[in-house]
Amino acid sequence: MPGEAGQKHPVRVTILDQTYTVLAAGDEREVLELADAVNQLMAAIAARFPKADDLRVAVLACLHLADRLRALERELEEFRRRVEHKSRTFGLLLDEMIRSEQGA
Repeated sequence: MPGEAGQKHPVRVTILDQTYTVLAAGDEREVLELADAVNQLMAAIAARFPKADDLRVAVLACLHLADRLRALERELEEFRRRVEHKSRTFGLLLDEMIRSEQGA
């Protein structure tokens, strides 16, 4: 049955007027949404560069997505650093409060 853990099922998607069948282990709607996002990105690139062939459009789309991924990875790492710093700060404050309560 589609959607069961580990089992893959075919999902038909269309990107730049080409239909592909991909095997998906997850929710079919998510695959369709991802394909739609890729299609929109590639269509926008193709509109901006009308003389570019599909391969060039695909490479530009991949570079764009890789750039977005790297930016999000940097943001996540910065967020992790801030959380770690805050956790240490709160831990020190908690230790200080416990010591002051024990001394009272």
